[in-house]
Amino acid sequence: MISWPFLAVLFSGWLYVDAAYRGPDWQRWLFRPVTLLLLLAWGWNAEFITISGYLVLAGLLASLLGDMLRILPGERLLASIALIFISYLLYAISFGLQMNFSLYLPWLPVPIVLTLVTLLIIWTKLETLQAPVFALLIMSMIMVWVAGDQYFGLAREVNFSIMVGACLLFLSNCIWLIARFRYPFKASKAIVATLYFLGQFLIIRSLYL
Repeated sequence: MISWPFLAVLFSGWLYVDAAYRGPDWQRWLFRPVTLLLLLAWGWNAEFITISGYLVLAGLLASLLGDMLRILPGERLLASIALIFISYLLYAISFGLQMNFSLYLPWLPVPIVLTLVTLLIIWTKLETLQAPVFALLIMSMIMVWVAGDQYFGLAREVNFSIMVGACLLFLSNCIWLIARFRYPFKASKAIVATLYFLGQFLIIRSLYL
């Protein structure tokens, strides 16, 4: 049965994605934080939350704060990147707490290649942001690698949800950076938001599995 929290997150996220593509700015500014707050409330209401779960919620909160700064003028971009870095760090630690690293080598090139391609595309446009963006991409790559390695080691539904969620967050981050610094296009905000919300949703969903 579909839960009311899921429907609330779905509806709020859809309103933001629609606004990101064609709607008014106020709708984007309202429903992006509202969607993340609904996800945070949904995760907090999980029946049994472990240390790993609390780290996930802390990561989502850091991501929410980073998002709020991202929509403000450019001088706050560095702080936004720092908060997103912290969010991915907390996620990576949370995923890795199961300590079942299989070192599945066929998975490792996937995040490495995507990270390198993104850096090659945007590097010359980053200027003073080269170091923080490089750190952000490396951290997001580590998050994806840990999530995937745990899934290939444990093969559980909860790990699959985490792996797919982490991959979607990673792709969202790469597309956002490419669209912001190199090739802006009209649908970028909607695509980034869709991948981002789905990724966050699947990670929070893991608290219920």
